Amino acid sequence: FQFFWLSLNVWLFGKTFLLYNQGLQYYYLHQMLGLGLCVSRASASVLNLNCCLVLLPMCRVLLAFLRGSQKVASKKTRRLLDKSKTFHVTCGVTICIFSVLHVAAHLVNALNFSENYNEEFVTLNAANYRGEDPRKLLFATVPGLTGVIMVLVLFLMCTASTYAIRVSNYDIFWYTHNLFFVFYMLLMLHVSGGVLKYQTNLEEHPPGCFNPNKTLRQNMTVPKAFEEVFPDYTTEPFPEDLPVPEPFVQNSFMRVCSEEPKFQSHFPETWFWISGPLCLYCVERLYRYIRSNKPVTITSVISHPSNVLEVRMVKDDFEARPGQYVILHCPRVSALESHPFTLTMCPTDTKATFGVHLKVVGDWTERFRDLLLLHSNQDTEILPIFQQRRYPKLYVDGPFGSPFEESLNYEVSLCVAGGIGVTPFASVLNTLLDGWKCYKLRRLYFIWVCRDIESFRWFADLLCMLHNKLWQENRPDYINIQLYLSQTDGIQKIIGEKYQALNSRLLIGRPRWKLLFDDIAKCNRRKTIGVFCCGPNKISKILHKLSNSSNSYGTRFEYNKESFS
Repeated sequence: FQFFWLSLNVWLFGKTFLLYNQGLQYYYLHQMLGLGLCVSRASASVLNLNCCLVLLPMCRVLLAFLRGSQKVASKKTRRLLDKSKTFHVTCGVTICIFSVLHVAAHLVNALNFSENYNEEFVTLNAANYRGEDPRKLLFATVPGLTGVIMVLVLFLMCTASTYAIRVSNYDIFWYTHNLFFVFYMLLMLHVSGGVLKYQTNLEEHPPGCFNPNKTLRQNMTVPKAFEEVFPDYTTEPFPEDLPVPEPFVQNSFMRVCSEEPKFQSHFPETWFWISGPLCLYCVERLYRYIRSNKPVTITSVISHPSNVLEVRMVKDDFEARPGQYVILHCPRVSALESHPFTLTMCPTDTKATFGVHLKVVGDWTERFRDLLLLHSNQDTEILPIFQQRRYPKLYVDGPFGSPFEESLNYEVSLCVAGGIGVTPFASVLNTLLDGWKCYKLRRLYFIWVCRDIESFRWFADLLCMLHNKLWQENRPDYINIQLYLSQTDGIQKIIGEKYQALNSRLLIGRPRWKLLFDDIAKCNRRKTIGVFCCGPNKISKILHKLSNSSNSYGTRFEYNKESFS
C-alpha cells in the first residue's frame, strides 16, 4: 500500500511539473525562476493532496459509522478501514518528504527573484529591486514567514512522532501532534500571498511575440530638434492604420501582439483541498466533545497482578459492540491528554456496566492508578461506589470501531494475543459467555502468550466460566484455548483449584506458528478463517506472512491487526 501511494504521489508530481514546465501561461515566470518554479508547484500539489487526506483517518466517528454501516458489507472493504492509521502515517511521511523539496525549491526561487529581477514586467517580480537580500523574501513577507514557522512546526511533529519518543515520553508526542491546528492555520495564510503569477492574456500576447510599438520606440532614433519641439513624440504608439514593416511580418517565428502581457496570482487552491476535511474534523471533534461531556460513574476498581488495572463504569445510553475501544480523559491526570483503551466488558440488555483493563507503563497510567487506588501497593482492591470514596472525574469518548468486531462474523476465527494485547478478545469472550448461538462464529481458536504466570490470572475466571458453559452445552469444541508461558524457570501452573481446566492447556515456550496454521487449515478445509492479532510486532509479522501463504487444504486466512486510529 505504501508503495502504491508513493507511486501515485510521484505521478502527480511529474504531471504538475510538466504543466508548469511547458505551460505557456507560465512562460515569463519560468524564464525568471527556471526549474525552481516547476519543483515548487509540483511539490505543492502533492502537499495539497496529502494535507487534505491526512485528517480523514483521524475522523473516528466517521470510520466507526462506515464500519458498522450495512452499506459497507464487504469484509475486504472494512479491512481497508482498519488501515486508517497506516494511511495516516503514510500521508505524514509523504508530507515530510515533499516539504523538503518544496522548501528547497523556494529557497532557489527567492535567490532567482533577487538576481533575475525583471524590469520589463514589474508585477511579475516578488523582489522590489534587483539584488534585494533573499532573506527579506523569507522573513519579511507573509508567505515566507508562515513557511518558516510551518517548517519548524512540522519538524517538531515529525521528530516527536518517532517510535523512540512515543515510547519514552508519550506526552511530548501528544502535545506536539496537536500543533497540527497551528500548521493548518499557517497554511491558509501561506497560500494567500500570491507570489507566483501566471499570464492571463495569451490570445492578445502570446509568449515570445513581437510588439511593434515597443520595438520601434526602443530602436528608433529621434532627432533632438524634434524632441524639443514635440516632446511627446516618442510616446506616441505605432499608428494602427499604417502597415507593419515588412521584415516583421515575414518572420515566421514571431507573432505580432496587440497588448502588453497581464499577470494574475492564482486563487489559493489549497483552500479547496483542506477546507472540507478540516471542517469535517472540527465538526466531529465538536460532536465528540458534546457526547463525552458528561462524566461516567466508576463502579469499581480492581488492581490485577503485573501492574494491570481494571476500571468498571456506567454511563447513560452507552452502547458498544465487542472489540470496540474508547478514549479515556481524566482532567486531574492531564488537562488535555487522553488515551485509547479496548473495552474488555461491553454493556448488554441485562447489565449496563462496561470496563477496560489498562497496563501501568507510563506517567499517565501511573497518575491515574494513584488517583483510583487508596494504596497503590495493594495486590487486589475492589472499591464499590457506595463506600466513602470519591473517584476523580472520568470522561469517556466513544466507542470506536476496530478490526476485532469482525471476529464474530467468521465461521472460524483465530485470535492471538500477546500479554496485555488480550484485552480486545476479552469483550468477545464476555459476549460469548452471554450467548453464542446468535453469531456466525462456530469455532474459536484462542492463543495467549505471556511472559509470567501471573498475567494469565487477568482473565482466568472468564476463560474458565466460558469453558464450563460450553461443556455444559455439549460444545467443548467451540473454543480451543492454548496458553503459552514464554519465560519460566521450571514447571509452573495457574494457582487455584478452579483453574484446572486452564492448567491442562498451559504450554511452556512459544507457539510453533507454522505447525499451528497447518493444523487449523487441515481441520477447516476450504473455509475462510479470520486471523486477529494484538501483540508485539514480531508476532504480527509472522502471522501476516503465514496468512498470505498458500496451503494444500484450500483454507484461506484473512489477517486483521489491532490499530488504534
